[in-house]
Parts: sequence; structure tokens; C-alpha cells
Amino acid sequence: MPVENSPDQEPKRQFIREKVVRPPMTRRQVVWRICVYALIALIGGAAAGVSFAVARPLAEKYLVPEETTESIPITIPTDEELLPSDSSQIETPVNENDQQGTSPSESESETQETEPLEDILQSAIEKYEYTVDDLSSMYASLKSVVTAADNGIVVVHSVKQELDWFDNPVEVSGLYAGIVIASTSQELLILTPESAVENADSIMVGFNDNTEADGTIKQVDRISGMAVVSVDVLTLGEGTRKNVTALELGNSYGVRQGDLVVAVGAPSGMVHSSTYGFISHVLRNVQVADGITRLLFADIKGNAKAGTFLLNTSGQVVGWVTDEYKNEQNTNLTTVMAISDYKTSLERMSNGVPIPYLGIKGQEVSATMTSSGLPMGLYVADSILDGPAYNAGIQNGDVIVRMGSKPIITIMDYENEIASLNLNDEITITVQRKGIDEYKELEYQVTVGAR
Repeated sequence: MPVENSPDQEPKRQFIREKVVRPPMTRRQVVWRICVYALIALIGGAAAGVSFAVARPLAEKYLVPEETTESIPITIPTDEELLPSDSSQIETPVNENDQQGTSPSESESETQETEPLEDILQSAIEKYEYTVDDLSSMYASLKSVVTAADNGIVVVHSVKQELDWFDNPVEVSGLYAGIVIASTSQELLILTPESAVENADSIMVGFNDNTEADGTIKQVDRISGMAVVSVDVLTLGEGTRKNVTALELGNSYGVRQGDLVVAVGAPSGMVHSSTYGFISHVLRNVQVADGITRLLFADIKGNAKAGTFLLNTSGQVVGWVTDEYKNEQNTNLTTVMAISDYKTSLERMSNGVPIPYLGIKGQEVSATMTSSGLPMGLYVADSILDGPAYNAGIQNGDVIVRMGSKPIITIMDYENEIASLNLNDEITITVQRKGIDEYKELEYQVTVGAR
């Protein structure tokens, strides 16, 4: 039975529960919501990408062990001096008739009847009529040398920031020739004139296929007037890497007067030009800073500033054109630095190692000089101004007798000791200096500089 409520109690009320149902979305609302979700997803993805890009270098730096990649060392073997062949050492072939007991009268009669081979060849050469085809054939051989070398010739493009007359910043650029002298899996090493990199703010290297790559200065040598530039091979395409060929460094000790040579690089002032000529003279034992060298004089066109390199007929590099030692008596000849005297320096430069420098031009004390009272050693003909030796106190006229504990008798002794030194090494150089009545021994502490 239902229970009635008492008068003091409020009657219980029954509430109606209603469920609110949203009206269905319109097509426009559906499209709008999809766009909003897509935008949110896009922003989230971009934020994740940025976070990954920022975090990855930090993670690789601090969490991943760093791999050290050392550059591959470059080795350039030195050359031994080639002595000219001695005709007196040529053995005369034994006549078979003498071995068989033929009488002298019979052999002499046969010799008189047979014309000497040299005369036959000379007669044939005089009678032969040369044609244009013969000349073209000869130049075709030289052209093949130039064509093969061209794959190892590059354009070094240097850019310098300077000010004009009104103090406005301007960009000054220059084009120079360079040759590839070494190639590794990491870099190409390019020999080029020092002027190509002097005060350069940036360096670009151009290849035959019109590819360009950034170049960095590896080392500079003021004495030879040359520099080595490095190009990272990873910045080059596969086709460019395959086409580039390093030129072989030849033995300039074997170059003789009358040899046919080829000039490549920029002999006319424009890169990738070439010309031919002959060696007119070879000058040996020329005094240079910290040693001696030889110079080649050729009746060939050359541009030292733009970069000109001399090749033998086998396509090997035997030197480069210089303006440092021009022949004042004959301005028609081009002066060439012989490469064999600089291979040790080129090896150091290719590995980024400074070339040691003391700054002394010297000559060996001869027997005639010792008879006049000079001690044995290396006579200082010129202590170069502001050089390490000059700044230490070594003067013109001193005779170097020791470097460290090694006695110095010849120029070769001096060069070998310098080759063992490095930048900022300190070495004790002992000299004999002429006093009022006699030579006195003095010691100087010299700090090795760089060329």
C-alpha cells in the first residue's frame, strides 16, 4: 500500500532527467574541423623536426664518440743528380773477324769497302725531303703532352676585399694557373704562384668541367714564390674526381741544354694556354736563402705571376717560371726554378708543415780561401735582413763551423741540418769571426723561422 506523507513532511518530487543531444554538424563544420586537426598535426611535426635538428648535433657531440680522421701524409721522393753520360765508358764491340783469326789486312779491306753507319745515316738525313706532314706529326706528339697535362691544370680564383679612391669597399679578383701535384681520398693538392693566395679573402678552384670548389691555403713558401692549395674531394662530383689527374714531378737534374720543353698553365697570361721551346742554358750552384739551386733558362714564353710550369717531353713537371732571377743580359730568355731542388719543401708544404728558415746565403770555404787564413766552414755571403740569423747577430763575413754539435764543412752539411729543424726550434750556431789579428769563435742562439 502506498504510504501517505504526514502533514509535517514535504512531499517527494519526481524529477524528469533529460538528455541533451547536440544537433549534427554541417558539412562546413566537418571541413573546418578537419583543417584544424591537420594544422595542429603539421605544427606538431614541424616542432618535432626542429627539436630533432637541434638535439642531434648535441647528442652526436656529447653522446656519440667522436671519430678522428687524420689527413693522409704526402710523400715526395727526392732526386739524385744525374751525371752526363761519359762516352769514354762506352765499350767498343769486338770484331768477329778478330775472334776468328782473320788477318788485319783482310779486315781492313772489308772495313774500307763497308761505309760507316754514321755516314749512311747522315747521308740519308741530308737527302730526305721534309714535308708539312712530318712537321705536323712532330707537333702532334707535343700536343698530346699538352692535352694529357690539361687534366691536371686548374684555375685558382682569388678574391680580395679592398678600398677604392673614395674608401668604398670593392672586390678585386684574379685568375691564376695551378697544377695538381698530389691526390688522396681526402684532398687534391694544387701548386700555384704565391701571388694567387697573397692577402686573399677567399679562394675558388675551377676545373675543366666548369666545376668550382672552395680552396684553402695549405702552406706558402716565399723563397720559391709558390703556394700549395687544398681542395676537399668530397665537395667534388664523381665525374670531376675521375677527370682530374695529378701531374708527375720529374727529375730536373736530368735537364740538359738543347732539351725540348713544353710550357703549360698560363704562359700567355691566360690559364690553359701552352707553348714550346728549348733549354738554352743550365746555371748551377746559384746561392739562395739557406742553400743553393739551379736555374734553367729557356727560349720560351712564360708568365711567372699568372703561373707557368715547364714539362719535359714525357709530360713530367721539371720546374716553374720565376721573375726572381731574370737574366738581365738576355731578356728574351725565361728563367725557370728547377723542381728537384725543392721537392723536400714541396713535401712539407703539401702536409701543411712550415719550411724552416734561417736566412743565410753562403758558400763553401775553398782551399784557396783557407790558404788566406779563413777557417773551414760555410762563409756567410749574406745574412738576410730581418732573418732569424740576422736578428740573432750573425753577420756577413762570418764562417759557420757548427750547428748544434754537428760540424759544418759543406753547403750540403748546412742544408741537411736545416732539413732536420722545425718552426720555433732553437739551435746554437757557432761561427768564426775575424778580429783584429785572428778569427774568434762566437756562439749564437737562433730561433728557427718559416719561409
